[in-house]
Formats: sequence, structure tokens, C-alpha cells
Amino acid sequence: MARTPEQTAKLMQGEILIDLDWLPEGVIGAQGSVFIAADPSVVWGMLTDYNHLHETMPKVVASRLVEQNNHVKVIDQSGKSGIFIFEKIVHFRLRVEEVYPERLYFSQISGDFEIYEGEWRFEAADGAGEPGTLLTYRAEIKPGFFAPQFLVSFVQSQDLPTILRGIKRYCETKARG
Repeated sequence: MARTPEQTAKLMQGEILIDLDWLPEGVIGAQGSVFIAADPSVVWGMLTDYNHLHETMPKVVASRLVEQNNHVKVIDQSGKSGIFIFEKIVHFRLRVEEVYPERLYFSQISGDFEIYEGEWRFEAADGAGEPGTLLTYRAEIKPGFFAPQFLVSFVQSQDLPTILRGIKRYCETKARG
């Protein structure tokens, strides 16, 4: 999905862009982008520190690297998903393929989702004369438990901005030293 110049301008002004699609067979397509005033290496370092994501990324309650083979990693992760009193802890094992410094591809090996796959995309960007990163998350999601498509879409519309804001805050603080 190509970003329009207007969307890029909004990102550079601090907006978080979210796009959700209802795909066939109950799958939700989720995409979110944010500009982070930190070098892509800082953002990459945060997102690939798999044993500490529960300390740095909102909604992640546990994360552990369980296997690695060069640029392919396997992580066990748990996260909070849902709204209000209907929040649920979800568990999954992800295969993550690292394509430094551009992308992290992920797909569920096992866990609470029927479909959970996507990518993090990193683009170097110049923000007010300082190095920065345009970070984009894209995923296709379908829970393996009963959750109507409208509810999954609503949860993503709430969770994704929170996650992106948290990544932005952490990485910008780290970049400032």
C-alpha cells in the first residue's frame, strides 16, 4: 500500500494513521503508521529485543525468545486484547523473519489465533532535520475464539494507536539518551 503525500505529511506532523479492512472469512486487515524521531536502528533494536518487549511495548504481558536460526527467530508471547471488562490474555508462538534494516515478517506457529501474520516495516525519514523512522505495522488477524469481526475491528482501532504511541515514546526517549 503506497502512502500518499498527504498521509506522509500527517505522519511527519505527529499523527498516527490507522486503516482497518474487513476481509473475507472474518479476517481483519490492520495497518498503522507512526513517525518516530529516532534512527531506524533504535526502533529496530526495541522491536527485536524479544525478551524485553513486555517491558517496552504496550499490551505485551510476556515475551521470550525460544529459538533462533540466523535471521529467523521463534518467540513465545502473551498480550492483552479486548475492551473494558472483556479484556482477554492471548498467547501465541511467532516465527519472525528479520530482514535488516527494512522489515520484520511474523506469522503465528501456534496459539489463540486462527490467523495472525504480518510485518513491521521501517523507513528512514528526516523529521525537522533529525533522523527518524516511519514505522508501519500491517497484519491479518482472525481469532481462534469467538469474536465477531466488528469487535475485532474495534479492538484493533483502540489497541493499535496505543501500541504505536508506546513504541514512539520509548524509542524517542532512548534516542535522546
